[in-house]
Amino acid sequence: MNIDIFVNNINARRYKMHRFYVKPEQVQDEKIKIEGQDLNHIKRVLRMVAGDELVICNGQSKDYHCKISEILDDYVLADIMDVYETNTELKCKITLFQALPKSDKMELIIQKAIELGVYEIVPVMTKRTIVKLKDKKKEAKKQDRWAMIAESAAKQSGRGIIPRISPVISFEDAIKRGSTMDLALIPYEKAVGIDITRDLMKELKEHKTIGIYIGPEGGFEETEIKTAKANNIIPISLGKRILRTETASLAILSMMMLALEE
Repeated sequence: MNIDIFVNNINARRYKMHRFYVKPEQVQDEKIKIEGQDLNHIKRVLRMVAGDELVICNGQSKDYHCKISEILDDYVLADIMDVYETNTELKCKITLFQALPKSDKMELIIQKAIELGVYEIVPVMTKRTIVKLKDKKKEAKKQDRWAMIAESAAKQSGRGIIPRISPVISFEDAIKRGSTMDLALIPYEKAVGIDITRDLMKELKEHKTIGIYIGPEGGFEETEIKTAKANNIIPISLGKRILRTETASLAILSMMMLALEE
């Protein structure tokens, strides 16, 4: 058999396997221990048994092709059959600074942004943000929910990491973070010239860290754009049409994925 066809067949088989994430310290002596919620998922939902194969990722872009050796009350033990680098990560780390949208739009944005390769998502409070997270308990519950969605999306899309969903921060703090990155862009409906956007997309591979700022339903105030520009964050156009906040996030990330994918 042609070696390329053989390798492609192995990769296709791995892609169809169930995927789990563990901490690096759970990988020891050619074996991996799976605990916590994944234990219940393997035993009671998937009803896997000894001998079944699966892919386990250490969350640092390394995948382990494993076979279950034991299923015990407290953990599942899997034997490592092969080790390989996850090839699904973009070379550039993209941070999405997303103004908090209404209802459950944030969940959609998290899910799709992770599928598109984002490295980190930072929820941001802007001047026109309608959602106000004043209750710490509710905020913590949202954070837990977002983390679960992030892990699920990472599993589904075969990511080598589980992108972090940071705590909610102010627009000012978001600007400070973005100003230290190699490149930071802020889509803005009043920005002129899609050619500038095209040119910047061609240069993405020159950068290691990129920040993207997406406004809320009402958009950014002009004072916020001025603050962004003063901190070397570049306003760009996404076209002649005004996009919803969730559409803008996915549109710019899709453009970036196309430019960065190898």
